[in-house]
Amino acid sequence: MVGSMIQANYADIQSVLTDERALTDAAEAHGTLAGCLCGGAGYRFEDWLLEILPEGRAQPLAAATLRELYTETGGSLRAPDMEFDLLLPQEAQSIDARAAALAQWCQGFLYGLGSGPVQDAASLPGDVGEIVRDLTEISRVGVDIAQTEESNENAYAELVEFVRVSVQVIFEELEPLRATPSSPGAPLH
Repeated sequence: MVGSMIQANYADIQSVLTDERALTDAAEAHGTLAGCLCGGAGYRFEDWLLEILPEGRAQPLAAATLRELYTETGGSLRAPDMEFDLLLPQEAQSIDARAAALAQWCQGFLYGLGSGPVQDAASLPGDVGEIVRDLTEISRVGVDIAQTEESNENAYAELVEFVRVSVQVIFEELEPLRATPSSPGAPLH
């Protein structure tokens, strides 16, 4: 099941980030946010702005839009019924653009996850380490021109669903890590 609230706002978030001279696009920025929320306790809205905006702050209207995305993302990750969804372009965009955005989302997620207390998530035991290795592969995804459009669409939909569920699993598996207070000298972002 793909949620529509975040997805419907992809173009708006991209526009806000462009206007604010963001260091990244909407998909990668959202991936970074999700990764940071999964990996570290106490990750604040201001921390995210420092990651994605050159000055670490936004104009009031832009800040309100981004804060809504921050709040919605954190809430959906904590929701018991797997409401979390990726911020990706809508189906009206080309499969190439959507695949590239998915790759950027995964790159952002891996960056965010690795910028907290989890320095090498791929070496974590069990499901989390395996998922991180899979997400690393997906971050290099592209469209197979030898396949039909329908095959590529199906493969893309499967990858999006895999990433969505995987992020939920990582969030749940790393709960004990987020519950443990950071030790002195640990990275704050």
